[in-house]
Amino acid sequence: MTDSAVRPQRSDARQNVASLVEAAKSVFAESGVDAPVRTIAAKAGVGVGTLYRHFPSRSDLISAVFRHEIDACVDAAPAIEAAYAPGEALDRWIMRYTQFVAAKRGLAAALHSGDPAYEPLADYFATHLAPTLERLLAAAAASGDVVQAVDAGEFLGAVANLCHGGEAGGPGGPNGAGTSPRAERMVRLLLAGLRAPGPA
Repeated sequence: MTDSAVRPQRSDARQNVASLVEAAKSVFAESGVDAPVRTIAAKAGVGVGTLYRHFPSRSDLISAVFRHEIDACVDAAPAIEAAYAPGEALDRWIMRYTQFVAAKRGLAAALHSGDPAYEPLADYFATHLAPTLERLLAAAAASGDVVQAVDAGEFLGAVANLCHGGEAGGPGGPNGAGTSPRAERMVRLLLAGLRAPGPA
């Protein structure tokens, strides 16, 4: 088989994987992680066989969605850093992170089920998101925008905990999607605390 015959197949496979991950993200948010795979495949515009070829188990698909969301959050940082002063860049990225937390909420039950298939995700989280926040915090501290030292991992955990306290009508607000206004207020207060001088 020639290279020209192989390349389109590889391109199609990459597109199928991307479509399946996006479809799964949407379906999981609407119907939970136990939604029928046929629904996900149909939304992605592929057959069930294609889904199982790329994601043999449901945990494979859930893990792929989780990694995709982490990558999207990390990838957003450079553009934010380039466009805004360090302090505002920190704030904007943290608010972007709250969107990741809201998207992850639908996966939480599976991720915390004790299934060993999800154990690598903790390391993926720690080695991708925490270093991004460390860089943002260091820049904000160097510019004088932030005066309090904080551990990046602990701060990410604190933001996630605040985002999990949704309002009536669903974990993310009236429609159950996105970060609630209450959570956004609490996160902004947490960010303001980084700028407040500590006790003498």
